[in-house]
Amino acid sequence: MAAEPIAVPLPAPGPDLDALLATLPDIPAVFLLTATGGQPYLSKTALLGRRVRRLLKADDKRRAALNLRGLVERLDYWPSASRLESALVFYELARQYFPDNYLKLCNLRMPSYMRLLTRNEFPRTQVTTRASGRGPGFGPFRSRASAEEFEKAALDLFQVRRCQEDLDPSPEHPGCIYGEMGQCLRPCQAAVTPDEYASEVDRLVTFLATEGRSLTETVERMRDRFSADMEFEEAARQHRRLEKIQSVWRLRDELATGAATMNGVAVLKSPQPAEVTLLFLLDGAWLSPIAFPLQEAADGKPISLDRRLREIVHALQPRPIGQSERAEHLALLARWFYSSWRDGEWLSFPTPQEVSYRKLVNMVHRVSGV
Repeated sequence: MAAEPIAVPLPAPGPDLDALLATLPDIPAVFLLTATGGQPYLSKTALLGRRVRRLLKADDKRRAALNLRGLVERLDYWPSASRLESALVFYELARQYFPDNYLKLCNLRMPSYMRLLTRNEFPRTQVTTRASGRGPGFGPFRSRASAEEFEKAALDLFQVRRCQEDLDPSPEHPGCIYGEMGQCLRPCQAAVTPDEYASEVDRLVTFLATEGRSLTETVERMRDRFSADMEFEEAARQHRRLEKIQSVWRLRDELATGAATMNGVAVLKSPQPAEVTLLFLLDGAWLSPIAFPLQEAADGKPISLDRRLREIVHALQPRPIGQSERAEHLALLARWFYSSWRDGEWLSFPTPQEVSYRKLVNMVHRVSGV
């Protein structure tokens, strides 16, 4: 996925090497130092020239453990003005050169998801860091605590069980407090059939997949019908129910979605002036960065940003990757988006055919400062 690097062959230690190092620009970049007969050195920095000069400096006794002078023969670097792009380039290179411990090098942790476990005929939910599994998932969340808070609030709207045991329904089962409170269909006590319980689970899955619309639209229609029939007490009860549903949905973190795959685009600053970088996530996989100049013309006439963005989106092709790699791509997105150091802007869209180009054009203008 990473673009072609800028390659710099390094001469033997001496005046030529020092002169070459002095010409390296002090720019943000990911760099790779290829060692002679050993593993490469991979890192990222905000000041490339200064960092490489310190690593290859002559007679630096204070940094002897990190001095690579005389051991490396080539420098490759990838300029980047965005932390997200740097993180993605670093991840791709770490995965390529250090396949056994690249996640540790990237310090990459999987975000939390609310997942429906379907192994039992009476499914239940669970907060987990596994992005893929046998049942539908919802996420990624900012933290495990926020995922658990949303899970608890969402289950208050449905009668799906919260116990963690593998149920063997029996009328003699003691049950739990949620069944006594009417917040569970009590499958443990054989109070419902598997089909009846599955219907309630489907309501929960549809609620998550439609961003709450499946429930809010139903309650709104009931409220309006009772109001039209002048049954104001029942209309008020439905309105309170609607407010509760909306308060639950407001607990959802910004990236959390029940869609099978995630699509979106990050608009980032570019190392080049009058240009931004577009990073598309399609079907949960990052695509190669696209340099997007703010001005472009054909036959002497400028082409609108809207038209050029549409052409780019229409030409996008999904990147085939495995489930584990897709989970790592989503983890990179979540770490950047939920961080305090997030740079650039993010636009989610259900499918490439449903991109809000007006929002995307405004993002390009804001990020570029033009």
